[in-house]
Parts: sequence; C-alpha cells; structure tokens
Amino acid sequence: MSNNRSGSFLGGLLLGAAAGTVAGILMAPRTGRETRQILKKSADALPELAEDLSTTVQFQADRLSESALRNWDSTLGRLKDAISAGMEATQRQHQALEKSDSLATQSQAPTRDTLL
Repeated sequence: MSNNRSGSFLGGLLLGAAAGTVAGILMAPRTGRETRQILKKSADALPELAEDLSTTVQFQADRLSESALRNWDSTLGRLKDAISAGMEATQRQHQALEKSDSLATQSQAPTRDTLL
C-alpha cells in the first residue's frame, strides 16, 4: 500500500512539475534569448556569490563558536558552584543527623533510677 502511495505522489509531482514548466514558458515576459542572457549573467556571478556566502558562513560559525565557549565557561563555573554548595549542604545535613541520633541515643539510655 505504501508503494502505491509513493507512486501516486511521484506521479503527481512529475505532472505538477511538467504543468509548471509549460505555464512558465507560455507566460514568460521575456524572449528565450533574453532569458538565456540573464541566466548566463547569473551563472557568471555564482562563483563570487558562493565565495561571499562561504565567508559569511565562516564568520557566523566563528562568532557562534566564541559565544558557545563563553557560555560554556559560565555554565561550568555555575555548575562547580552548585556542586560545592550541594556538598556543603550534604555535610551540614549529615552532621545534624548525627547530632540528633546521638541525642536520641542518650535519651534512650537507661538511667540509674530506672534500673533500681
């Protein structure tokens, strides 16, 4: 069933492309010669356009890389601070529990009066 759907889709795609091409040729505002000249000029400008695009992409990649490194350093610093604070809180909680356990143990120890 999926083969039938993909076949129908491809058939519709080809039919639409053919209809678009025919409509474009019939409704073109320029002659074929003018269109070819424009396409040639555009093709001649492609290497310069590609170089400009490459430079822009490289510049943006460098900028994003620097930004990512700054953000990483900041995040790493906050993470270290959070881990340190968590360890300190854990130690304080552990000491508080040990203290409460020792107080509970002392209060449960038999006294001299209860033994007599």
